[in-house]
Amino acid sequence: MDKKSSSQDGIVIVYTGNGKGKTTASLGIALRAIGHGLKVCMVQFIKGEWHYGELNSIKKLEPDFELIVAGKGFIGIIDDDHAFEEHVRAAKTALSIVEQKISVGTFDIVILDEINYAVNLGVIKVEDVMKIVQNRPKNLSLILTGNHACEEIISLADLVTEMKEIKHPYKKGIKAKKGIDF
Repeated sequence: MDKKSSSQDGIVIVYTGNGKGKTTASLGIALRAIGHGLKVCMVQFIKGEWHYGELNSIKKLEPDFELIVAGKGFIGIIDDDHAFEEHVRAAKTALSIVEQKISVGTFDIVILDEINYAVNLGVIKVEDVMKIVQNRPKNLSLILTGNHACEEIISLADLVTEMKEIKHPYKKGIKAKKGIDF
């Protein structure tokens, strides 16, 4: 039996799947929320050493939007030159940051960017993520992005959207585009 919720209650959103657009979808919600006077914090669990366009644009939304880049970059691919243990430490630090940002009560929405991927890669435990979701204040919305969302997280979510890749320019040899991919 579902409990009644008020319009002031937050929700848990998961954007997952192998298609592009998970972080972008969360940023769309952030823009909408800021337009309504809400405060948003995004903690990036994987991204970290590349310069993304959102790093510049989000500065224009401060102080209503806070972005914390906590990751060490993509793990085991592209130009990763970090030991796995460094990624684990960075992910644990990111979890601590999320817990701190939630506890201060300043934010209406907290985005845990690429956290599903971090769980899938084994740099953080799903149980730790579940505790954050289950213990969040009733009025706080959480958005969890990244492919490979596990069933435990999906079962806790109110909204789950799977981005499915149909076609990708990389498969035709087209490199990432500034303003589109980063």
